Formats: sequence, structure tokens, C-alpha cells
Amino acid sequence: MLRRSLLVLLLLSVPALAQKERHFNFHYTFTVKNVTSEERVRVWIPLAHSDAYQNVVVTSKSGDLPLKQVQQSEYGNQVLYAEASKAKKGEYRFSVDYEVVRREHVVLVNGKPVSDQPSAKVPHIEWARFLAPDRLVPVTGVPAQLAAQETKGAANTLEKAKDIYEYVFRTMKYDKSGTGWGHGDTLWACDAKHGNCTDFHSVFISMARAEEIPARFQIGFPLPADKHSAEIPGYHCWAEFYLDSTGWVPVDISEAWKHPEKHDYFFGAHDVNRMQFTQGRDLKLKPAQAGPPLNYFVYPYVEIGGKEYPNVSIAFSFEDVN
Repeated sequence: MLRRSLLVLLLLSVPALAQKERHFNFHYTFTVKNVTSEERVRVWIPLAHSDAYQNVVVTSKSGDLPLKQVQQSEYGNQVLYAEASKAKKGEYRFSVDYEVVRREHVVLVNGKPVSDQPSAKVPHIEWARFLAPDRLVPVTGVPAQLAAQETKGAANTLEKAKDIYEYVFRTMKYDKSGTGWGHGDTLWACDAKHGNCTDFHSVFISMARAEEIPARFQIGFPLPADKHSAEIPGYHCWAEFYLDSTGWVPVDISEAWKHPEKHDYFFGAHDVNRMQFTQGRDLKLKPAQAGPPLNYFVYPYVEIGGKEYPNVSIAFSFEDVN
């Protein structure tokens, strides 16, 4: 028995085995630049928070305006908000530092549930939002036709979701050339057949919802698997779909495309190399923004003089905690 216990300990210490959690610090900074004097300034900052797969501690936050934390009603996203009735500076700087432990999220292995114990049930009243269209994510027309075609032989919801995953993986290319990519515009992506993670998962969500499979969009930042510290050039997003017998099931088709050896893994799992910030599309902020709902929310959103203000420099970085 002792020898067996020692063997288990040795196996668990082998680096080649899958990493189950990642402990890191994350730094989120930005500057609102060239602000016109006396104009009203309003700033919304997405704020990461803890959930079942990440423990998040805000270790520091600072800004050239007082920060107030609020919670969005529709998806429960956390936000820091700041405003000045009249700008007194040409630049406004903000930063938020986090300590995070991200855990691996595995629901399916080789396409089969790893547990017969479903996660918390989603009340049917909440399904309506996860089955409804977003502005750029329709559930009728082309994606509905594709979904019906691709899932024709599926015997159940899980098989339908796998057929949709395979269709997006097979037909889309991770390619950020040209224009049009990155908006998560399902119809554009179905036609162009390339884009980034937003485009991949918009197609998946449209098709899933068209087949009456609840699906949701999540966004945050990627962490390079092969580095212990780095600048983070931009966001990453992924999706989940809902099974009555299992609960929410993670997928990441763009990562599967970039790492085809993990094609099977990313149908039913999310790795530790990420940090989630917000959920949902067409977001109405709180306090309400003057502009239209946000397509998605991972970068700071700024309004000056009642209009969206794009002159914002951003910088993100991380380092692992040993």
C-alpha cells in the first residue's frame, strides 16, 4: 500500500501531466488621452471576479478619478465606473492589479461527460436569453439553415452540439487579415470563413441557438502556455452550451484550430491559460451609457461629451506566481 501511495505521488509530480490550475498576477492599465478641457468624462472598466473556475483578488486599483464598483443586471458582470462632470486634465490614467488562480474546466472527455452529477440547473426563465439572437448573432436565416443541415443525423443535443463544433472547426480559418473580422458577426463569418475567436464562437452560438441549444459567450484574456510572464496583446473569447443532463459545457474552437492536437479536448474543456472578465453581447452598462449597447466588453469603454471616445491606450501583462 505504501509503495502504491508513493507511486501516485510521483505520477502527480510529473510535469508532462495536465496542469490543473495556474496561479498568476494580472495587470490591466490604460490611459484616456488628449481629453478636451471642461467636457464630461465617463469611464467603465470591466472587472474580473471569482467564479467556479477562477479565484480573483483585486490587489490594487487606482485612477485619476474616484472608482465605484457596480454590477450589471443582465449577466452579473462587475464594473468599475468613474466620471468627472468637467475634465480638468489632458490625460486620465487607471490601473487594476489582480492575483488569480485559474482552474481547468473539464466537463467532457472524448465527447462523454466525466460525471453523472450535473452542475447547477439553469432556470428555464434564463434560457430565453441564451436562445435569443444578438445584434450580430442571428438564430434564423443562414446559420439556422446550416445548423439544420449539419445536425441532420444527430440523435440528441450533445451530438448536435458536436456536429456544430465540427462544422465551425472544419470550415473556419483563424486568419486576421483584411477587414471585417473580430466583430463576432455571424453572417460575415459564414461568408468569409475566417476570423478570430469572436467570429468562430459567434457562428457556433448562432447555430446552437437555432437548434434550441442554450449557448453563451464569455471573454477575457489568454495567457501564453510557454511563458511565465509577458505582455498580453489582446483578448480571447470562448463559449459554453447547455445540456440538461450535464449543465454548462465549455468549448474553444479557435484554440482547437490553432492546436489541432487538442481538437477533442476543447470540445468539453477549457484549459488554465485564460482569465475571464465578462459574459454576453449587446451589453447595457450601469450607469447607462449614452451610446448603443456594447458588442462585447473586455476593454475600457469611455465617453466624453456624451459620445464614445476611442483615444485610449491600453496595456495588459501577467506573471506567474511560483
